[in-house]
Amino acid sequence: MRSLAVIVALLLAGCGLLPEVHDETAGWSANRLYSAAREAMGDGSYDKAVKYFETLEARYPYGRYAQQAQIEIAYAYYKAGEPASAIAACDRFIKLHPNHPNVDYVYYLKGLANFNEDQGMLGYISMQDLTERDPKAAREAFEAFKEMAGKFPGSKYAADASARMKYLVNALASHEVHVARYYLKRGAYVAAANRAQFTVKTYADAPANEEALFVLVKSYDALGMNDLRDDAERVMRKNFPDSEYYKRGLDKKEPWWKLW
Repeated sequence: MRSLAVIVALLLAGCGLLPEVHDETAGWSANRLYSAAREAMGDGSYDKAVKYFETLEARYPYGRYAQQAQIEIAYAYYKAGEPASAIAACDRFIKLHPNHPNVDYVYYLKGLANFNEDQGMLGYISMQDLTERDPKAAREAFEAFKEMAGKFPGSKYAADASARMKYLVNALASHEVHVARYYLKRGAYVAAANRAQFTVKTYADAPANEEALFVLVKSYDALGMNDLRDDAERVMRKNFPDSEYYKRGLDKKEPWWKLW
Protein backbone atom coordinates (compact mmCIF):
# COMPACT_ATOMS: atom_id res chain seq x y z
CA MET A 1 0.00 0.00 0.00
CA ARG A 2 2.84 2.34 0.88
CA SER A 3 4.46 1.71 -2.55
CA LEU A 4 1.17 2.43 -4.28
CA ALA A 5 0.80 5.69 -2.36
CA VAL A 6 4.31 6.71 -3.41
CA ILE A 7 3.54 5.99 -7.08
CA VAL A 8 0.31 8.00 -6.96
CA ALA A 9 2.13 10.90 -5.31
CA LEU A 10 4.81 10.84 -8.00
CA LEU A 11 2.18 10.78 -10.76
CA LEU A 12 0.35 13.73 -9.25
CA ALA A 13 3.58 15.62 -8.90
CA GLY A 14 4.41 14.83 -12.52
CA CYS A 15 1.10 16.27 -13.69
CA GLY A 16 2.17 19.60 -12.28
CA LEU A 17 5.19 19.58 -14.60
CA LEU A 18 3.05 19.36 -17.77
CA PRO A 19 2.71 22.64 -19.67
CA GLU A 20 -0.71 24.25 -19.47
CA VAL A 21 -2.70 24.28 -22.70
CA HIS A 22 -3.12 27.87 -23.82
CA ASP A 23 -6.62 28.84 -24.90
CA GLU A 24 -6.41 31.97 -27.01
CA THR A 25 -10.16 32.45 -26.78
CA ALA A 26 -10.26 32.59 -22.96
CA GLY A 27 -12.33 35.57 -21.92
CA TRP A 28 -13.61 36.29 -25.43
CA SER A 29 -17.16 37.58 -25.71
CA ALA A 30 -19.76 35.85 -27.86
CA ASN A 31 -19.49 38.66 -30.39
CA ARG A 32 -15.70 38.31 -30.63
CA LEU A 33 -15.92 34.52 -31.05
CA TYR A 34 -18.52 34.90 -33.78
CA SER A 35 -16.50 37.55 -35.60
CA ALA A 36 -13.35 35.43 -35.43
CA ALA A 37 -15.22 32.40 -36.74
CA ARG A 38 -16.67 34.38 -39.64
CA GLU A 39 -13.22 35.76 -40.45
CA ALA A 40 -11.82 32.22 -40.50
CA MET A 41 -14.64 31.19 -42.85
CA GLY A 42 -13.77 34.06 -45.16
CA ASP A 43 -10.15 32.92 -45.22
CA GLY A 44 -11.16 29.35 -46.03
CA SER A 45 -9.94 28.10 -42.64
CA TYR A 46 -13.00 25.95 -42.09
CA ASP A 47 -11.55 23.75 -39.34
CA LYS A 48 -10.63 26.85 -37.38
CA ALA A 49 -14.08 28.32 -37.97
CA VAL A 50 -15.77 25.16 -36.67
CA LYS A 51 -13.59 25.30 -33.55
CA TYR A 52 -14.61 28.90 -32.86
CA PHE A 53 -18.30 28.24 -33.53
CA GLU A 54 -18.28 25.17 -31.26
CA THR A 55 -16.57 27.17 -28.51
CA LEU A 56 -19.15 29.90 -28.93
CA GLU A 57 -22.04 27.45 -28.65
CA ALA A 58 -20.52 25.74 -25.60
CA ARG A 59 -19.85 28.96 -23.69
CA TYR A 60 -22.96 30.89 -24.66
CA PRO A 61 -25.61 28.21 -25.34
CA TYR A 62 -28.52 30.56 -24.72
CA GLY A 63 -27.15 33.67 -26.37
CA ARG A 64 -28.36 35.12 -29.63
CA TYR A 65 -25.35 33.72 -31.51
CA ALA A 66 -25.73 30.08 -30.43
CA GLN A 67 -28.34 28.96 -32.96
CA GLN A 68 -26.62 30.82 -35.78
CA ALA A 69 -23.35 29.12 -34.80
CA GLN A 70 -25.02 25.73 -35.28
CA ILE A 71 -26.03 26.68 -38.82
CA GLU A 72 -22.58 28.06 -39.55
CA ILE A 73 -20.96 24.82 -38.35
CA ALA A 74 -23.02 22.85 -40.88
CA TYR A 75 -22.04 25.27 -43.64
CA ALA A 76 -18.36 25.17 -42.66
CA TYR A 77 -18.34 21.38 -42.89
CA TYR A 78 -20.08 21.61 -46.26
CA LYS A 79 -17.48 24.05 -47.58
CA ALA A 80 -14.67 21.91 -46.17
CA GLY A 81 -15.87 18.94 -48.25
CA GLU A 82 -17.04 16.93 -45.26
CA PRO A 83 -20.62 16.02 -46.29
CA ALA A 84 -21.22 13.47 -43.51
CA SER A 85 -20.39 16.03 -40.82
CA ALA A 86 -22.43 18.71 -42.60
CA ILE A 87 -25.47 16.41 -42.83
CA ALA A 88 -25.15 15.43 -39.16
CA ALA A 89 -24.98 19.11 -38.17
CA CYS A 90 -28.06 19.86 -40.29
CA ASP A 91 -30.01 16.99 -38.75
CA ARG A 92 -29.08 18.18 -35.28
CA PHE A 93 -30.25 21.72 -35.99
CA ILE A 94 -33.54 20.55 -37.55
CA LYS A 95 -34.22 18.36 -34.52
CA LEU A 96 -33.43 21.12 -32.02
CA HIS A 97 -35.04 24.03 -33.89
CA PRO A 98 -37.81 22.75 -36.21
CA ASN A 99 -39.52 26.16 -36.19
CA HIS A 100 -36.46 28.34 -36.65
CA PRO A 101 -37.00 31.06 -39.32
CA ASN A 102 -33.97 29.76 -41.25
CA VAL A 103 -34.69 26.05 -40.99
CA ASP A 104 -35.63 26.01 -44.70
CA TYR A 105 -32.03 26.88 -45.49
CA VAL A 106 -30.80 24.02 -43.28
CA TYR A 107 -32.97 21.52 -45.19
CA TYR A 108 -31.58 22.98 -48.41
CA LEU A 109 -28.00 22.73 -47.13
CA LYS A 110 -28.59 19.10 -46.17
CA GLY A 111 -29.73 18.44 -49.73
CA LEU A 112 -26.67 20.20 -51.14
CA ALA A 113 -24.31 18.16 -48.98
CA ASN A 114 -25.84 14.92 -50.27
CA PHE A 115 -26.06 16.28 -53.81
CA ASN A 116 -22.40 17.21 -54.00
CA GLU A 117 -21.40 13.84 -52.56
CA ASP A 118 -23.14 12.20 -55.50
CA GLN A 119 -22.12 14.76 -58.14
CA GLY A 120 -21.07 13.33 -61.45
CA MET A 121 -23.52 10.43 -61.68
CA LEU A 122 -24.53 11.61 -65.15
CA GLY A 123 -21.22 13.24 -66.07
CA TYR A 124 -19.36 10.04 -66.93
CA ILE A 125 -16.15 11.86 -66.02
CA SER A 126 -15.20 8.96 -63.81
CA MET A 127 -14.59 5.61 -65.45
CA GLN A 128 -16.39 3.83 -62.61
CA ASP A 129 -19.20 1.55 -63.76
CA LEU A 130 -22.57 3.05 -62.76
CA THR A 131 -23.69 -0.35 -61.48
CA GLU A 132 -20.98 -0.03 -58.82
CA ARG A 133 -22.26 3.33 -57.58
CA ASP A 134 -24.45 3.53 -54.52
CA PRO A 135 -27.33 5.93 -55.28
CA LYS A 136 -27.99 6.41 -51.56
CA ALA A 137 -26.67 9.99 -51.54
CA ALA A 138 -28.80 10.92 -54.56
CA ARG A 139 -31.93 9.51 -52.91
CA GLU A 140 -31.22 11.32 -49.66
CA ALA A 141 -30.52 14.59 -51.50
CA PHE A 142 -33.83 14.22 -53.32
CA GLU A 143 -35.70 13.59 -50.06
CA ALA A 144 -34.10 16.61 -48.38
CA PHE A 145 -34.96 18.91 -51.29
CA LYS A 146 -38.46 17.43 -51.50
CA GLU A 147 -39.09 17.97 -47.80
CA MET A 148 -37.82 21.53 -47.96
CA ALA A 149 -39.88 22.41 -51.04
CA GLY A 150 -42.97 20.77 -49.54
CA LYS A 151 -42.71 22.48 -46.16
CA PHE A 152 -41.50 25.84 -47.43
CA PRO A 153 -42.89 26.38 -50.96
CA GLY A 154 -42.32 30.12 -50.63
CA SER A 155 -38.67 29.76 -49.68
CA LYS A 156 -36.10 31.53 -51.82
CA TYR A 157 -34.33 28.15 -52.08
CA ALA A 158 -37.41 26.28 -53.39
CA ALA A 159 -36.82 26.94 -57.10
CA ASP A 160 -33.24 25.70 -57.01
CA ALA A 161 -34.27 22.71 -54.92
CA SER A 162 -36.92 21.79 -57.53
CA ALA A 163 -34.39 22.07 -60.35
CA ARG A 164 -31.98 19.80 -58.50
CA MET A 165 -34.79 17.32 -57.83
CA LYS A 166 -35.41 17.03 -61.59
CA TYR A 167 -31.74 16.31 -62.15
CA LEU A 168 -31.73 13.72 -59.37
CA VAL A 169 -34.83 11.96 -60.71
CA ASN A 170 -33.12 11.41 -64.03
CA ALA A 171 -29.85 10.48 -62.32
CA LEU A 172 -31.62 7.79 -60.29
CA ALA A 173 -33.58 6.58 -63.33
CA SER A 174 -30.39 6.43 -65.40
CA HIS A 175 -28.72 4.37 -62.70
CA GLU A 176 -31.60 1.87 -62.71
CA VAL A 177 -31.59 1.64 -66.51
CA HIS A 178 -27.84 1.11 -66.54
CA VAL A 179 -28.26 -1.82 -64.17
CA ALA A 180 -31.15 -3.18 -66.28
CA ARG A 181 -29.01 -2.99 -69.40
CA TYR A 182 -26.21 -4.77 -67.54
CA TYR A 183 -28.58 -7.65 -66.75
CA LEU A 184 -29.92 -7.71 -70.31
CA LYS A 185 -26.46 -8.08 -71.83
CA ARG A 186 -25.74 -11.01 -69.55
CA GLY A 187 -28.96 -12.83 -70.33
CA ALA A 188 -30.57 -12.20 -66.93
CA TYR A 189 -33.84 -11.24 -68.62
CA VAL A 190 -36.13 -11.49 -65.58
CA ALA A 191 -33.84 -9.22 -63.55
CA ALA A 192 -33.55 -6.81 -66.49
CA ALA A 193 -37.32 -6.66 -66.92
CA ASN A 194 -37.90 -6.11 -63.20
CA ARG A 195 -35.36 -3.29 -63.04
CA ALA A 196 -36.70 -1.60 -66.18
CA GLN A 197 -40.29 -1.90 -64.96
CA PHE A 198 -39.32 -0.41 -61.60
CA THR A 199 -37.74 2.55 -63.42
CA VAL A 200 -40.85 3.25 -65.51
CA LYS A 201 -43.17 3.06 -62.50
CA THR A 202 -40.98 5.00 -60.08
CA TYR A 203 -39.59 7.76 -62.31
CA ALA A 204 -42.55 8.38 -64.62
CA ASP A 205 -41.26 11.58 -66.28
CA ALA A 206 -37.57 10.76 -66.54
CA PRO A 207 -36.01 10.85 -70.04
CA ALA A 208 -34.24 7.59 -69.16
CA ASN A 209 -37.59 5.81 -69.47
CA GLU A 210 -37.13 5.65 -73.24
CA GLU A 211 -34.29 3.18 -72.79
CA ALA A 212 -36.08 1.49 -69.88
CA LEU A 213 -38.99 0.63 -72.17
CA PHE A 214 -36.59 -0.60 -74.85
CA VAL A 215 -34.95 -2.92 -72.29
CA LEU A 216 -38.42 -4.05 -71.21
CA VAL A 217 -39.40 -4.94 -74.79
CA LYS A 218 -36.13 -6.81 -75.36
CA SER A 219 -36.38 -8.69 -72.07
CA TYR A 220 -40.00 -9.80 -72.57
CA ASP A 221 -39.20 -10.89 -76.12
CA ALA A 222 -36.24 -12.97 -74.92
CA LEU A 223 -38.49 -14.58 -72.29
CA GLY A 224 -41.17 -15.38 -74.89
CA MET A 225 -43.72 -13.21 -73.06
CA ASN A 226 -45.24 -11.81 -76.23
CA ASP A 227 -48.28 -10.10 -74.74
CA LEU A 228 -46.18 -8.17 -72.23
CA ARG A 229 -43.66 -7.36 -74.95
CA ASP A 230 -46.39 -5.93 -77.19
CA ASP A 231 -47.85 -3.92 -74.30
CA ALA A 232 -44.43 -2.43 -73.55
CA GLU A 233 -43.93 -1.60 -77.23
CA ARG A 234 -47.30 0.18 -77.42
CA VAL A 235 -46.39 2.30 -74.38
CA MET A 236 -42.99 3.08 -75.89
CA ARG A 237 -44.39 4.11 -79.28
CA LYS A 238 -47.02 6.30 -77.61
CA ASN A 239 -44.52 8.12 -75.39
CA PHE A 240 -41.47 8.10 -77.67
CA PRO A 241 -42.79 8.02 -81.27
CA ASP A 242 -39.46 9.24 -82.71
CA SER A 243 -37.19 7.05 -80.62
CA GLU A 244 -33.76 6.28 -81.99
CA TYR A 245 -34.28 2.67 -80.96
CA TYR A 246 -36.76 2.12 -83.84
CA LYS A 247 -34.47 3.17 -86.66
CA ARG A 248 -32.60 -0.05 -87.27
CA GLY A 249 -35.76 -2.09 -87.38
CA LEU A 250 -38.33 0.03 -89.20
CA ASP A 251 -39.50 -1.32 -92.55
CA LYS A 252 -37.55 -4.55 -92.00
CA LYS A 253 -38.76 -8.11 -91.97
CA GLU A 254 -37.48 -8.61 -88.45
CA PRO A 255 -39.07 -6.60 -85.60
CA TRP A 256 -36.97 -3.55 -84.70
CA TRP A 257 -35.95 -4.95 -81.32
CA LYS A 258 -34.58 -8.15 -82.92
CA LEU A 259 -31.94 -6.19 -84.82
CA TRP A 260 -30.17 -4.90 -81.69
